Amino acid sequence: MSMLTPPGMGGQYKITGDRYPRMRPARRRGRIAVAAVACVTVLGVLGWGTLQLIDVFTGGDKASAAGAAGCATPAKASASPAAVVLPKPGQVTVNVLNATTRSGLAQKTADELKKRGFRVGDVSNAPKEYDKKVAGTGVLLGPAASAKTVLPVLGTQLPGAERRTDAARKGAAVDLIIGNGFKGLAKPADADAALAELTAPRPTPAAEKKSC
Repeated sequence: MSMLTPPGMGGQYKITGDRYPRMRPARRRGRIAVAAVACVTVLGVLGWGTLQLIDVFTGGDKASAAGAAGCATPAKASASPAAVVLPKPGQVTVNVLNATTRSGLAQKTADELKKRGFRVGDVSNAPKEYDKKVAGTGVLLGPAASAKTVLPVLGTQLPGAERRTDAARKGAAVDLIIGNGFKGLAKPADADAALAELTAPRPTPAAEKKSC
């Protein structure tokens, strides 16, 4: 038996050589690393949960919510367009002129306009420059100042008529020149609705929502 053989270790279990065996502890570095990662994860989850609770009870998300809402808040509707002062039918004088070959059409139309509250001026045939030369429903002709006042009001009675202005024309009266395509004035209910919308314009719709 060698001197390096501990007592009771005879037989086939013998220690030979001139070095003592080293008894090393089990490696625990891997377990320590895993435990450390687990601890960090747990602490992170706890910290996040704590912040959520704080936000709930203190309203910490109000600022961020307000910012997000700002992106989705639609822009303010633009201001209503400036109302144009339009004359009432009783303030509009209309000359009814017939440019067709149908007799009596001017007088019949003039009578209907009078029933609707308009003043009627001359009732006759159209001048040569328009006589039998108006293919459409008709022509509304007036001075330059009538483009956005009198002509729109008269246009509610004959929507398909062409509107023209003459800068050299004097006076406030306008002409309703009846064309070959004329089939009658607009129905009273339709004309009244068009006139009501004309005198009370709606505000423009709101702008689309902003995108974040």
